[in-house]
Amino acid sequence: MTRYLRAVFILWVILRYGLDELALSGFRLQGLARIISFGRRRQLDAPRGQRLRQALEHLGPIFVKFGQVLSTRRDLLPADIADELALLQDRVPPFPSEVAVATIERSFRRPLAAVFETFEREPVASASIAQVHFATVRLRNGEVREVAVKVLRPGVLSVIDKDLDLMRILARWVESMSVDARRLKMREVVAEFDKYLHDELDLVREAANAAQLRRNMQDLHLVMIPEMYWDFVSPEVIVMERMHGVPIGQVERLVEAGVDLRQLARDGVTIFFTQVFRDGFFHADMHPGNIQVSIAPGSFGRYISLDFGIIGTLTEFDKDYLAQNFTAFFRRDYKRVAELHIESGWVPPGTRVDELEGAVRTVCEPYFDRPLREISLGMVLMRLFQMSRRFNVDIQPQLVLLQKTLLNIEGLGRQLDPELDLWATAKPFLERWMLDQIGPQKLWQEIRAQAPRYAKIIPELPHLIHRYLRKERGIMKRDADELMAELKKTNRLLQTIIYVGLGFAFGLAVMQYVVHIRVF
Repeated sequence: MTRYLRAVFILWVILRYGLDELALSGFRLQGLARIISFGRRRQLDAPRGQRLRQALEHLGPIFVKFGQVLSTRRDLLPADIADELALLQDRVPPFPSEVAVATIERSFRRPLAAVFETFEREPVASASIAQVHFATVRLRNGEVREVAVKVLRPGVLSVIDKDLDLMRILARWVESMSVDARRLKMREVVAEFDKYLHDELDLVREAANAAQLRRNMQDLHLVMIPEMYWDFVSPEVIVMERMHGVPIGQVERLVEAGVDLRQLARDGVTIFFTQVFRDGFFHADMHPGNIQVSIAPGSFGRYISLDFGIIGTLTEFDKDYLAQNFTAFFRRDYKRVAELHIESGWVPPGTRVDELEGAVRTVCEPYFDRPLREISLGMVLMRLFQMSRRFNVDIQPQLVLLQKTLLNIEGLGRQLDPELDLWATAKPFLERWMLDQIGPQKLWQEIRAQAPRYAKIIPELPHLIHRYLRKERGIMKRDADELMAELKKTNRLLQTIIYVGLGFAFGLAVMQYVVHIRVF
């Protein structure tokens, strides 16, 4: 019953904010749109972007996430809608500060004044999952630090669970009706989305993600990640280092401060590919609300990453497969791309390499040597989908987050430098990465990584070898007995053959001797 009630509520929100009329207008069915909007004109007087944003806010966290992703695709959306959806990145209506204070005191089992030296009750940012307050805190060493306090939005879990339940039902229904949906593994995609959203609701996990990214990125000197203060971390509240920067969406402020936007765009690509291919551990929620740029003298022009609730991970096989595919794409080696798809099992083994090669070439070749502003990744993905349907390509659910993050990266690149050539920027990095994977340095790293394991195994080798030899001796003895019995059988057969042969030869010799006497 709750599922049906939620579905009715979603339909009511769609009608209330006129999203049905907005969709029909988008398909150039203005006449039908006017008919269905009859009697609702007063509710539809607000700008379309505002209505869409308010509807997504009303529907809850999952829909807000969807709007955040859309907000980065200004190449696919009208400017008025993109501007409104950008407010979803950190301007979702906040919940009362009294609720935030109660959550903090419940989490740390102390009054607010016993936790923080100062606390700003007015939130500085509010998103679909949590909101942030600025404060100061005294550390164990007595030092007072400026911090950001992230507090989980109350009641968000139940809303997310209801929406995910509807998504599972819809995925099952669509898969039963569509071959393409089964190939896209929609139920598995929903399961992945479920996992990542529930991970995002555990703020201790988010703090751990941030700590890992901070260690991974500390030698790159292109991005700063706030330090987590573990004495003030709980599943509903985390306290972290306060970062000072300009939101990356405020391009005019960055230009006034003297930031090189083209270099910033290239650095963003480098950060992304480093996290994906070197570490296999990447920030998977890189919308503009989670990214700032430092203009402080000591870190001028460096990225500041925030909000680590959604992190993507890749296995060594995934990284190797993707890197080889990207490298082959950049070299326009479409035959290798086709071979990789077949070797990975993503397409049926009987697929003809030359046919798949031609299809990939047809999709990708028109997009090379163009600036980013002339390339729509959405169109490329659509063409690849059409191609994959023809060849029964098996879409991998574990790469959904990577695809989403690629869309975010492209959207950011368009804002910073419309002339950015994404392919040319990434190609040298991937080629260096491939060399590192097969060179002597990689071999030495593997030996060093496995050294503790070898140190434990080596002292046990004599005993292990002795056990193995005793076991093998028993097997060898049994095998030897069977072999000797077989040899005896073979020897008896050979002896019989030899005796028969000798008897035949002797008889032939006697006959020749008798014939010789008679002749002479």
